[in-house]
Amino acid sequence: MERREFVTSLVAGGCAGMCVDLTLFPLDTIKTRLQSQQGFYKAGGFRGIYAGVPSAAVGSFPNAAAFFVTYDCTKSLLGARGVLAAPHLAPVTHMLAASLGEIVACLIRVPTEVVKQRTQASPSSSTYRMLLATLREEGVRGLYRGYGSTVLREIPFSLVQFPLWEYLKTLWSWRQGHTLYSWQAAVCGAFAGAVAALVTTPLDVAKTRIMLAKAGSTTANGNIPLVLYDVWKSRGITGLFAGSIPRVTFISVGGFIFLGAYEKVRTTLR
Repeated sequence: MERREFVTSLVAGGCAGMCVDLTLFPLDTIKTRLQSQQGFYKAGGFRGIYAGVPSAAVGSFPNAAAFFVTYDCTKSLLGARGVLAAPHLAPVTHMLAASLGEIVACLIRVPTEVVKQRTQASPSSSTYRMLLATLREEGVRGLYRGYGSTVLREIPFSLVQFPLWEYLKTLWSWRQGHTLYSWQAAVCGAFAGAVAALVTTPLDVAKTRIMLAKAGSTTANGNIPLVLYDVWKSRGITGLFAGSIPRVTFISVGGFIFLGAYEKVRTTLR
C-alpha cells in the first residue's frame, strides 16, 4: 500500500467512524440497556440517553481508522498483487481482510466500549468516574473485559457484512456500467449491515452481558457458550435476540452513514 493510499484509508475510516458513532449514539444506549442483565428500566430506561458519549467520541476515530487501514492494506497485499488475485477468490480476500481489521480495531474499541456501556447502564455516573472505577477495581485487564467475545462477535459480523457489501457494489456497478456514487455504496452498506446485525445479535447479547457483569462473577469469566445458555434458559429465544430491532436499525443506518462517508471521503481525497 502506497503512502497516499494509507493516509486516505486512515482519514476516511476515522471520519466515517466519528460520523456514525456520534449520530446514532442514543440508539446504541437503548440497545445496551435492553440487553443489560438488570433490565431496561433499571439500567436507566430513556434517561441520560447520551451517557458514555465521551468514551465513544474518543475511541471512534482511531478505532475505525485502524480497521480500514488494516482492511485496505490486507486487500492490497492479498488481492490486487497477491495469492488471492483471482476474481472468484475476492470474497475470501474480503473475509480475511475484514477479520484482521476487526482484531486490530478491537484493541482500541474494547476499552472504550467497556467504559461506554457501563456508563450507559449506570447513567448517574460519568464516563471519567466509570473509567477510574474500572481501573481501581480491575486494573487495565478490566478495560479489556470482553475482548474475546467482542472479537468473536465482530469477526462473524464482518465475514457477512464486508463480502456482501463488496459483492453488492460490484453487481450494481456492473449493471449500471460505471463506478458507484457514494450514496449507492451507502445503500449497499445499509443492506449488508442489516443482514449481518440480525445474524450476530446473540453474540452481541453475550458480549454486553460479559462487559456489564460484576468482577469475579461467572459471567465475567467470558465463557460465551455458558452466557448464551444462561440467557436461553432464563429468557428463551427472545433473550438471545434482545435488542435486535434497535441493533438492526442502528447498524443498517450506521452502515449507510459509515460506508457512505468512507467512500465519500476516500473519493474526495484521491
